[in-house]
Amino acid sequence: MKIPLTDKFLWDVYKAMEWIGKKHDYFAPRTMREAAYPELWKMKKEYQRRRSRKEFSQLIYYLKKKGYIKIKSLEGTEGVILTEKGLERVWKARLRLAERKRRKDGKWQMLIFDIPEEKRKLRDILREHLVLLDYQMFQQSVWVCPYDVLKETEEMVRMYSLDPYVKLFMIKEIEV
Repeated sequence: MKIPLTDKFLWDVYKAMEWIGKKHDYFAPRTMREAAYPELWKMKKEYQRRRSRKEFSQLIYYLKKKGYIKIKSLEGTEGVILTEKGLERVWKARLRLAERKRRKDGKWQMLIFDIPEEKRKLRDILREHLVLLDYQMFQQSVWVCPYDVLKETEEMVRMYSLDPYVKLFMIKEIEV
């Protein structure tokens, strides 16, 4: 599934934070033409570096402006920190990228909620996340999903403190 560049970047920053200290190989193989004309290769690489640096700077500016990241000074250098809004966007990207597997037992996950009107924003957030988890609306506040997403659903319910308003069930179809 294709995701927006912003989500991809935030996801990559998140993964980089988890794997700090991992070494990268900076030596890429070159073609015969590049090896035969090293000056041409250097010019090409310099142009690509300048272009990508400008695009990267524009992306960083956009992410700061939207509130997804903050730049902090850390021991004489600058570091990127994901904000709460950025972490939420990363979580949504992770849900979009996740590969869903149908439950082997044929049961479905059912979620029923009753969120008061004064917490409408939470209700909208819940619905948005249910769509990301591939739930389908059965009725207005009853959603079902054939995939094994119990862990992600419980995590989302806890993240937004929706426990008093949400009930989770495991259901199977009964044939009459």
